[in-house]
Amino acid sequence: MTRYHVGGKVVHEVDLLKLRHWTWRLDIWPFAILYFIWLLAVVPNIDFSDAFIVLGGFAILHILVLLFTAWSVDFKCLVQFRKVNDIHSATSCKIIPSKFSGSKEIVLLHTRKPVVGSSASSTENANEIYFVFRKQCFNFSAEKNTFCKLPYPTKESFGYYLKSTGHGSETKVASATDKWGRNVFDYPQPTFQKLLKEQVMEPFFVFQVFCVGLWCLDEYWYYSLFTLGMLFLFESTMAKGRLKTLTELRRVRVDSQMLIVHRGGKWVKLSGTDLLPGDVVSIGRSGQNGEDKTVPADMLLLAGTAITNEAILTGESTPQWKVSVAGQSLEEKLSIKRDKNHILFGGTKILQHTPDKTFNLKAPDGGCIAVVLRTGFETSQGKLMRTILFSTERVTANSWESGLFILFLLFFAIIAAGYVLKKGLEDPTRSRYKLFLSCSLILTSVIPPELPMELSIAVNTSLIALARRGIFCTEPFRIPFAGKVDICCFDKTGTLTSDDMEFQGVVGLDDDGALQTDMSKLPVHTVQVLASCHALVFVENKLVGDPLEKAALKGINWIYTSDEKALPKKSGGQAVQIIQRHHFASHLKRMGVIVRIQDQFFAFVKGAPETIQDRLIDVPATYVKTYKKYTRQGSRVLALAYKTLPEMAVSEARSLDRDVVENGLTFAGFAVFNCPIRSDSATVLSELKGSSHDLVMITGDQALTACHVASQVHIITKPALILVRGNNSTDFQWVSPDETEITSYSEKEVEQLSDSRDLCIGGDCFEMLQRSEAVFNVIPYVKVFARVAPEQKELILNTLKTVGRMTLMCGDGTNDVGALKQAHVGIALLNAVLPTQTGEASSQTQPSKSENKAGKSTKPKSVLESSKSVVPANNTATTSNRHLTAAEKQRQKLQKMLDEMNEEGDGRSAPVVKLGDASMASPFTAKHASVAPTLDIIRQGRSTLVTTLQMFKILGLNCLATAYVLSVMNLDGVKLGDVQATISGVFTAAFFLFISHARPLQTLSAARPHPNIFCAYVFLSLTGQFAMHLFFLISSVNEASKYMPEECIEPDSEFHPNLVNTVSYMVNMMIQVATFAVNYMGHPFNQSISENRPFKYALFAAVGFFSVITSDLFRDLNDWLKLVPLPEVIRGKLMLWAMLMFVGCYGWERLLRSLFPGRMPARSRRQKQAAVSLDKKQL
Repeated sequence: MTRYHVGGKVVHEVDLLKLRHWTWRLDIWPFAILYFIWLLAVVPNIDFSDAFIVLGGFAILHILVLLFTAWSVDFKCLVQFRKVNDIHSATSCKIIPSKFSGSKEIVLLHTRKPVVGSSASSTENANEIYFVFRKQCFNFSAEKNTFCKLPYPTKESFGYYLKSTGHGSETKVASATDKWGRNVFDYPQPTFQKLLKEQVMEPFFVFQVFCVGLWCLDEYWYYSLFTLGMLFLFESTMAKGRLKTLTELRRVRVDSQMLIVHRGGKWVKLSGTDLLPGDVVSIGRSGQNGEDKTVPADMLLLAGTAITNEAILTGESTPQWKVSVAGQSLEEKLSIKRDKNHILFGGTKILQHTPDKTFNLKAPDGGCIAVVLRTGFETSQGKLMRTILFSTERVTANSWESGLFILFLLFFAIIAAGYVLKKGLEDPTRSRYKLFLSCSLILTSVIPPELPMELSIAVNTSLIALARRGIFCTEPFRIPFAGKVDICCFDKTGTLTSDDMEFQGVVGLDDDGALQTDMSKLPVHTVQVLASCHALVFVENKLVGDPLEKAALKGINWIYTSDEKALPKKSGGQAVQIIQRHHFASHLKRMGVIVRIQDQFFAFVKGAPETIQDRLIDVPATYVKTYKKYTRQGSRVLALAYKTLPEMAVSEARSLDRDVVENGLTFAGFAVFNCPIRSDSATVLSELKGSSHDLVMITGDQALTACHVASQVHIITKPALILVRGNNSTDFQWVSPDETEITSYSEKEVEQLSDSRDLCIGGDCFEMLQRSEAVFNVIPYVKVFARVAPEQKELILNTLKTVGRMTLMCGDGTNDVGALKQAHVGIALLNAVLPTQTGEASSQTQPSKSENKAGKSTKPKSVLESSKSVVPANNTATTSNRHLTAAEKQRQKLQKMLDEMNEEGDGRSAPVVKLGDASMASPFTAKHASVAPTLDIIRQGRSTLVTTLQMFKILGLNCLATAYVLSVMNLDGVKLGDVQATISGVFTAAFFLFISHARPLQTLSAARPHPNIFCAYVFLSLTGQFAMHLFFLISSVNEASKYMPEECIEPDSEFHPNLVNTVSYMVNMMIQVATFAVNYMGHPFNQSISENRPFKYALFAAVGFFSVITSDLFRDLNDWLKLVPLPEVIRGKLMLWAMLMFVGCYGWERLLRSLFPGRMPARSRRQKQAAVSLDKKQL
């Protein structure tokens, strides 16, 4: 058998399979033989009723085998398929997904003719072999001898794209359609019946129905029907919730608008759903009705510029400027991560476009020219939809631990069942049928029917609570991770600090280093650089863009016009006309523009001081000293520079290479900006630090600025040291921000140094750490990472995960995507954006332009009923106060949405996550301009962990007690009545429901929840409490036996009320109430029992009910419950022993909680293990 290693983000490995002929399937021929043997050998030789029992056993075994083929993919492979080595003889394959990408699946292998011009078609006539897994196509590559994701033209050179003229013939169009398919989001709409069938085919549900059947055979009709009804109600609710989610997703379609496409050497009109990768299209904002046009696929801009709204994908409401690839190096390869400012993403809206009339292809409709890169589910919007679509399965917490916990309980059940079987076989008169039934009931009693329901409720309750606070989650399994988080990483700009930049002035033009705030005294070129070196743009007569650039323009008192011209507000100054922009790139840390002032061309550049320093002709003596002085104070400092360009034509100026434009510059000063820290950042981070979390800052800003801000928000609390290059370029040293303390760098001393100092390293030190393989010895001890590129942010998170940290990353949804995805808990902070729908038939969910960072406010369109984005009213109240009517309507809509969510929030089904709510950036999307959602998510994560832990303890104790009652006591004739079992089940269900709805406390505690079920605390707690329960139960039943007449009670006899049964039931009720009350985990994580009113009232009701039946106040009630009167002596003893049992269990539980508190895990050992394992790999 050949196993192909794919190693992708979705598919890890692939096994080849061939479907067996139906006669050779292991679920058919062995059973055919068994039935034949039964007919020939069993029926003639034994009594027919016994033969029928044997047939029933065969039938149950057959049904189990058939069910296991539905439950287990591996078992289905064994039964229905055989493994093969030759891919050409395989008919199917088993997909083993990557971690957290879902479960294994069997998918069909398909073949098709190779695409014309591909390597396969040129080398051989063999068909292409491929499979489709979760809407992604994987082709078999003979060259690599594995399956590879279907390639899209996304990694070619810019020269390749600029030469594109689209598909030249119908043959090529047909081949491309065969290869990539139509540009649609195509998935079938399941019916409620189909989804319910999937739910009831789940192993737990089938097992629960089997248990109900056993109870019915033992004549517990009321209890069985009550349990069955509860199960079907829960599963129906889950199916309805999934149906609603899938229905909402089906509403999102590729816009079927007509586009002008260049095919076969001419422009033709095509629908957006007919686009193919490689198509050259004309795209822009439609001019007919003024509607913003939706981009139907991911495409690269070849000519022209466009302004897009990407809120549907990233939640970022600031319009994004998209520029063509003209001017890029023709040999350079496209990188979608790096070159996103050249790419129009599918699902986004074009607000404005400017065509390029000089490009060789002229669009007849005056649109921008773009080449299609990806279509369908491979677009950015398609990827987000896949994330949402395939995360709609039932959500649980600690699923593998629940399996181990059941095995642990099963061990005790096997002992109990073995005891009953041994005793039963010793009695020749005992019914074998009843004996088999008793053993089956004991074994099944340890797997509580409520388990999957309670685990789902625990996670769904948290999902609903977060959704009400404007926080949406696409990967629910991460909620318990939030409770285990021990290190929180934060981006700085726009996350900890505000987006509202304040321009302070210009510095560095003279030797004294004084800040010049009077703009009239600045050199003319300095002002011109500030006025024109930016990416601001007009959209619907509103100036939008980076808040820093707007602050600079406002500070120098200039204006910017829609024809890309900067002018001073006061008359007399010269206008600056922008000719060409080289946009800011994170890997370059600079941007430049070519401008014309009268007839003279200039290059204006701004960027990071250390980047611009290497590009200056003459560096001032105080250059470094000056910018460091202001960065130490937490200011954002940008270096400004310019150079004069020779006379040339405008077309020549536009075609100048970027590196030529941005070299040989003259220094024009430092622009100093103040970036105020958000009002609640320090408070939130202080609470996180006080609740046993380590804090880290990861930013692209300068190290000194980052250290200053970090000290303001409690990330840095000790003297700081920054790792910098020494005089020799290969040497590194630790330097304090004021440069008064210098310590040589040694990899081995980092851990010791971190005890007395808070460490900071810059992005330029990462290469050194990777070269010297010191990553694991340094990164875990660093508090501030500065000047890091997006790829380095991913490396930091991966390193922290490798050394065993549970990581949280909080940043914006644009620059931090990689790090947010790598973290265990990634939180993208976005401004509140409400999804809306246009009135067209396309029903494409789109973001409204209700408000964005630049202050643009328009009247929102009608909100989709399906897109009930829950945004706190206090947030929206501040977003728009200019138009009272719009604001009032917005508030009414939000109130209506909140009411609807409150009606939906039944605690059973997770909230529907929609495009516009979710972000492609991270699993959690918070529509807040604040880091406060971090607290909410951790709070809910801890609450889910604690609730899950207490559920396992309670279920464990109940199951152990049940196993004892059904085994030892059942042999003595102790049974429960049908009504008694039903009442007990009602109380259990109510208790579980109410503890799962306990709200987390607002304040995070320094104590941490236990992250795992298997720990000394849980084991000792279960053992101690069960011993007390057992002692109480045995003592009470023995005491009752003294008052019973000397009569032999048959174990298999029908239920008859007697004193022992009555005492047994009452004691079981007491134990049940005590178990819930003692193991309820309130403070410091959740509400206490007194604060959780529904649970408190349920406990009081149970205690009251128990007191009433014990005291025999209502004889009719006791008769209905089949309870006999208790002698006075037993009544008093029961009450006393119950109190002693409760006090004993409560004291034992409190003692263990104080002896085994949740702690921050020891780190040094894990870090050393990670370093050792790395060394072994290299050897």
